[in-house]
Amino acid sequence: MNYSTIIRQKSYEHIIYVLRQSPWMLAPRVIVLIILMAVGYGVFFLLKLVTPDVFFHPLWGVLLLLLGSIYALTVWLFFYTSLINYFLDLWIITNDRIVSIDQRGLFSRTMSELDLYRIQDVTSESHGLFATIFYYGKLTAQTAAAKDFFIFDNVQNPHHMREEIIRLADEDRKYHAQAAQM
Repeated sequence: MNYSTIIRQKSYEHIIYVLRQSPWMLAPRVIVLIILMAVGYGVFFLLKLVTPDVFFHPLWGVLLLLLGSIYALTVWLFFYTSLINYFLDLWIITNDRIVSIDQRGLFSRTMSELDLYRIQDVTSESHGLFATIFYYGKLTAQTAAAKDFFIFDNVQNPHHMREEIIRLADEDRKYHAQAAQM
């Protein structure tokens, strides 16, 4: 994917990291899909076992086919929407700024950016057994302003990324200090 077209890079800017949620965050979505589809198939086979002739009835057979199709399509739609939210939630870290792209639904997206030299505090957190074992957690970047902060949940290697953002922010502060002296 060409991220430079999404964020409209400046001439001196280059992308350093593209962060997504940990791949382990897909597991609950897939498990829910499997369970919901198994329930649908279970109801189908139970009806076929208990009343095998119901599927050949001119009214009830068509109605059951319609309801089963609506159920399956709804389950797939929610799964697809969940995948869209997973794949389109991004943090793009450049040498000048952090761009947060938050996909909130199928047709709802919020994009915001934070200049690296304004960052005052970067916090990383990992809570729980799975977060510790699979090494994912929460990353928060905050400026001196009361409301300017970015939160990215379930990012892979949050402690390493915190150190990298702090390093990049220090480099960007030096760049802006040199530019101000000229």
